[in-house]
Amino acid sequence: MILHILAYGHPVLRSKCIDIESSYKDLDKLIKDMWDTMYSSDGVGLAAPQIGKSLRLFIVDANPLSDKEEFDEKLKMVMINPKVVKSSESLSSFNEGCLSIPDVRGEVLRPETIEIEYYDENFNFKRSIFDGIISRVIQHEYDHIEGKLFTDKLSSFKRKIIEKKLMKISKGNINIGYSMKFFKK
Repeated sequence: MILHILAYGHPVLRSKCIDIESSYKDLDKLIKDMWDTMYSSDGVGLAAPQIGKSLRLFIVDANPLSDKEEFDEKLKMVMINPKVVKSSESLSSFNEGCLSIPDVRGEVLRPETIEIEYYDENFNFKRSIFDGIISRVIQHEYDHIEGKLFTDKLSSFKRKIIEKKLMKISKGNINIGYSMKFFKK
């Protein structure tokens, strides 16, 4: 089932998420719905708070951003209760966007490599090192479960430039090709 994606300005996007227990009811269905929602929105990642769930869960599929012509299973994963344990000092910049903040992009500096602990969709514990585009997508989604948005990492000059656009998004004054939910005060 395709779910609504919360738009910039919704308070759930700013909340630090809670861990999920392995007994979480209908977790398989939630993950399937997240995949359906992400793919129908042409995304490469989706975090639970973006669909209104304040849970430490996100999915990523960086294959559309990869240079490889073939599908790479290592670029697609579910991460439950992730924790970044190490980040490289070397940084790289990339022009990021977000399904919750449509039509806004900006250069974001992030560590090139991260080491992260998490559980997969079967609650198998993993500890992995990621670099390149998959590292970036994971870090972007990880920020979501920490209550942070990529716009927080933009320069103050860039944030000033996009201020009016962010206000329009938060008020629902946008035209986008997927279902969004806006916060009504």
